[in-house]
Amino acid sequence: MTSLSAGPSAPVRMDLSRPLGGAVTLADRVLGFGAASHVRACLLLLLIGLASFLPGLASLQPMDRDEPRFAQASKQMLETGDLVDIRFQAEARHKKPVGIYWAQAAAVAAGEALGVPRARTQIGLYRIPSLVGALAAILLTYWAALALLDRRRALLAAALFSACIMLSAEARLAKTDALLTACSVAAFGALARAWLGRARLERRRGPASLGTALVFWLGIALGILVKGPMVPLFAGLTALVLCLREGSARWLLDLRPRLGLVLTLAVVAPWFLAIAWKSGGAFFGEAVGRDMLGKVGTGAEKHWGPPGAYALAFFATFWPGAAFAALAIPFAWRQRREEAVALLLAWIVPMWLIFEAVPTKLPHYVLPLMPAVAILTVLALTRGALDPRRPGARWVAGLVVLIPVGLTLGLSLAAWRLDHALPLAALPLLLAACGLAILAWAAFAQGAGQRAGQRAGEGAREGALALGVAASVLLSGAVFGLTQPVLQSLKVSPRLAAIRDALPCAAPVVASLGLREPSLVFTIGTDLAMLNSGAEAAAFLREGGCRLVLVEDRFAAEFAAAEGGQPLSPAGRVTGFNINGGKPVGVSAYAALPGATP
Repeated sequence: MTSLSAGPSAPVRMDLSRPLGGAVTLADRVLGFGAASHVRACLLLLLIGLASFLPGLASLQPMDRDEPRFAQASKQMLETGDLVDIRFQAEARHKKPVGIYWAQAAAVAAGEALGVPRARTQIGLYRIPSLVGALAAILLTYWAALALLDRRRALLAAALFSACIMLSAEARLAKTDALLTACSVAAFGALARAWLGRARLERRRGPASLGTALVFWLGIALGILVKGPMVPLFAGLTALVLCLREGSARWLLDLRPRLGLVLTLAVVAPWFLAIAWKSGGAFFGEAVGRDMLGKVGTGAEKHWGPPGAYALAFFATFWPGAAFAALAIPFAWRQRREEAVALLLAWIVPMWLIFEAVPTKLPHYVLPLMPAVAILTVLALTRGALDPRRPGARWVAGLVVLIPVGLTLGLSLAAWRLDHALPLAALPLLLAACGLAILAWAAFAQGAGQRAGQRAGEGAREGALALGVAASVLLSGAVFGLTQPVLQSLKVSPRLAAIRDALPCAAPVVASLGLREPSLVFTIGTDLAMLNSGAEAAAFLREGGCRLVLVEDRFAAEFAAAEGGQPLSPAGRVTGFNINGGKPVGVSAYAALPGATP
């Protein structure tokens, strides 16, 4: 890995009052330690990532609806031994390619080999590929940033990306987006080196190496296996914009397109040919015709949003860097013709505009653009563009405080209203995160008053970003590690599975009337029967053997009538809150045991 600057910047002594001065000085020393070598930088980034992403990885319940759909399909691959077809129960799941399912199945198989109890129902194992993808995305952001920044600032940019809320969420969800982001930023880092290799002001860097070309095409190929055309779209649109700016596409030859296309076909063709044969071409009709084009044409799956929704949500999804990124926008506009800025804008702006124009809005869609946003933010900082003396700058930077304060209040209120409990164990970390966010804002604001010159002011603003990263690490631990276990009302499916496990007979047959969340299928089992009426539920219990039927409250009267109006004693009852439906839910469990009459 190379950088435009040979080594880390020298430490900067801050003339700030305590405790602010001490916090900024500590942040400066940590950055200096990490920037001393690439090995240290990578180890520090891995430490930040693991501290942010591990809390709650295993204890957070399967999050309806997408996550358990992915996990269940991967589980069925292990159950059937069919590594080509993708299914959720009996339904073909022809929406995404096979990459994420293979990765999850491999993680679970490894868990089984290591003796993890009931590995196939441990959602944490299915999340390991997302964890690995998120960590890889952080390291690849550092690598990409080294094409534009010195080691210290590249480290800061990667740390800022690692801290963003959206990556923190996707790292602990068994879905495609963390791996997709890793593939995307790999392609971007390679594209950056090819672009800067041809730029007049950067010719000293030389052409992209064979290794760089291989990184680009592996990012493309693996990205196709993970989420179809998205990584080629990101990279292709960026390259198109840069080619139009340059008036030539010759610079792309550095990426060895012939070799790359052969490599890509070798990676992706076998499975696509296999699924085309097995599904009779139905996979492509479903994945392209219904899933992708359906999202482009309409607000698919009740996720419609107006243009501008991503820009508004950005202040939450990219926290703690969002406020500082907003302050970098004027710099990006003024310097849009500069090679580095043009490259970053070519990655961010075209795809962002496309996402804003598409009716379907999901916050994770823009996650692959956020590494470039982080790099652009730090680039603006190095040019003195994040200036607290600008009108309104300190007010905008103050937004960094809103998320931790809002989550502290909101989670406490939610825990009390849903479970009549308070996340007491999490409150110290939540309050500490609020305190660090306040210090981050104060460091930025007080940087305007530094008397030691431009370097001291820049050091204070670096400290502001670093303190924001520290606040995010504490917030992740507080929210996912200590608060979510308190919110038992959100864990409806695991609590119903516990009722099943407590029955005195082995391997009960289970059916559900009303509740149809994918998390229930994942936690109960692939053979979970979905019933449509109270009569079906009553008949199910009479079929003999060890049986359990789960009846949602809205079907309770119908089920009782089908049982002849006789009062039944439930084996258990669960009340909670359905996140997917956004409403309270109650479910009673009725058992039929061998030799007993329900």
